[in-house]
Amino acid sequence: MPEQQASIPELRRLLEQSIEALSESQRTVFVLRDVEEMSTTETAEALGISEETVKIWLHRARAILRKKLYSHASIETREAFAIGAARCERVTRNVFAGIRQQVLASQNPGTTIH
Repeated sequence: MPEQQASIPELRRLLEQSIEALSESQRTVFVLRDVEEMSTTETAEALGISEETVKIWLHRARAILRKKLYSHASIETREAFAIGAARCERVTRNVFAGIRQQVLASQNPGTTIH
């Protein structure tokens, strides 16, 4: 779909900006583990830190990225599904009119209601 293809560069840009905003240690661990697909042991050895530290920094980095991406997605979703007040009132009025017709029709079988 064209709209999905158009959003890929924007998503990539957002992800890159979010990764750049991480602390240097979090960013390094995130890139080694999730981008380069190194194991926890390999990452710890490469950086000269404990495996526990790798896990903590990776967990924090992922949490920060998740929060930033979710926040952005939430804003995009609200904008995509925003309904103007006039349209909302019209939709509500039509829904209630439909319900009213169904209730009247069930109370008066055989009667056509327009």
